[in-house]
Amino acid sequence: MTKEATDTDRHTVLDDGFHVFDTTLRDGAQREGINLTVADKLTIARHLDEFGVGFIEGGWPGANPRDTEFFARARQEIDFKHAQLVAFGATRRAGATAAEDAQVKALLESGAPVITLVAKSHDRHVELALRTTLDENLAMVRDTVSHLRSQGRRVFVDCEHFFDGYRANPDYAKAVVRTAHEAGADVVVLCDTNGGMLPAQVQAVVATVRADTGARLGIHAQDDTGCAVANTLAAVDAGATHVQCTANGYGERVGNANLFPVVAALELKYGKQVLPPGALTEMTRISHAIAEVVNLTPSTHQPYVGVSAFAHKAGLHASAIKVDPDLYQHIDPERVGNTMRMLVSDMAGRASVELKGRELGVDLGGDRELVGRVVDRVKERELRGYTYEAADASFELLLRAEAEGRALTYFRTESWRVIVEDRPDGSHANEATVKLWAKGERIVATAEGNGPVNALDRAIRVGLERIYPQLAKLELVDYRVRILEGRHGTGSTTRVLITTGDGTGEWSTVGVGDNIIAASWQALEDAYTYGLLRAGVEPAE
Repeated sequence: MTKEATDTDRHTVLDDGFHVFDTTLRDGAQREGINLTVADKLTIARHLDEFGVGFIEGGWPGANPRDTEFFARARQEIDFKHAQLVAFGATRRAGATAAEDAQVKALLESGAPVITLVAKSHDRHVELALRTTLDENLAMVRDTVSHLRSQGRRVFVDCEHFFDGYRANPDYAKAVVRTAHEAGADVVVLCDTNGGMLPAQVQAVVATVRADTGARLGIHAQDDTGCAVANTLAAVDAGATHVQCTANGYGERVGNANLFPVVAALELKYGKQVLPPGALTEMTRISHAIAEVVNLTPSTHQPYVGVSAFAHKAGLHASAIKVDPDLYQHIDPERVGNTMRMLVSDMAGRASVELKGRELGVDLGGDRELVGRVVDRVKERELRGYTYEAADASFELLLRAEAEGRALTYFRTESWRVIVEDRPDGSHANEATVKLWAKGERIVATAEGNGPVNALDRAIRVGLERIYPQLAKLELVDYRVRILEGRHGTGSTTRVLITTGDGTGEWSTVGVGDNIIAASWQALEDAYTYGLLRAGVEPAE
């Protein structure tokens, strides 16, 4: 069997008629707060290839040692199944030749089969930034594209500041596109580098340039007007067949066109298959996995993939969704690997509670009286400061207590106390003592911590882990405090939200009290109770 046949069997060959081009590793990495190692870039590249994008722009080899290393390692360590690796660079220097330009040589040495060249298309940038003539800039484009093509590379040309340049001098901007196309560039990408365009403007310009030049066009949109995704789709409407995006919209300033809503729109709204079959259902997972690598919390309200993208809070919505989920959802969330969530709050009605119970696996059996009690209890407690839309675990415990006629109990609290001691050297000591009952046994436990809540947490563990060893797996993941509205100053009501994990999942609980320690104790009680429930421990009688 030939190598070519082997590669075809092992790799999915994507239709070249439409390109999904990802530049997370280059343009996305320019976001403030992102600093990718080579290992990070390799991991993200694997995720993007798994998702099924056609092209992954890995960086600028030769200009950045880290990017040079990335290309060397990617060739050895990643067996791309769907994507082609792309090296980014610039046209040759003014007055030189492409064959002698060191930066152009570095692009070839990267081994990338595809090269993206950034070229100036705004006349003022040519004269002020490149400090050369308009004719020489065209020669730089022509020479560099022709040379790379002669070396067997596929070439895309990014026309930087294209839309601003087109506004200032449309004839010259189109001349750059035409020159790149005639020199052998497969795609000429129109870049809204400053991100100032609006969809109708983009659509009009792309349509005109396509008609006047005959070039295959792509779009690269920044999000400074909040229109990058819309601008990208407007370009597609005008005939662009190559879209450049970044995962989660990462990028310089406010970011780039977000890969995930662009791809979802193309597949689900335009009917274009731009990913391998079945890949779209992995979108939410891939989005969150990349967010983990760059160490940024995933946006909860991101379209399609955010945890709130298919979350429903209003009682009116819930009533409709109970009849037909499509009444308040534009797609089935499972198509993008997400899930519908029902939020229970003081805005909830009966339908919200019934659907939430179904989601949590608690059968309310169509009991209208029971559902009514739960609705009333939620509204009463939220009036006191509780919030259940952010504390699913506490809501499930409340729901089970109402459904079963008694609270779910593993231990009972007799009392607790915390001592905070200030020392002459400025240090502090925090000591907590808890008195609990569990399985008929009275337990008194004391522990120190680096804060009063941490001391309470440790004291509970000291007292209960012998009886419930499952608690050893639990870990406090997040702790948030909010002082609720009131007129009592330091005596105002306090709400505490705690997120706990057991290595396989996380859950949130809420406590409300007249001080931070009392509120924290309630949230901790719920957190450990729910953790034992998850572990399959039978409640105490």
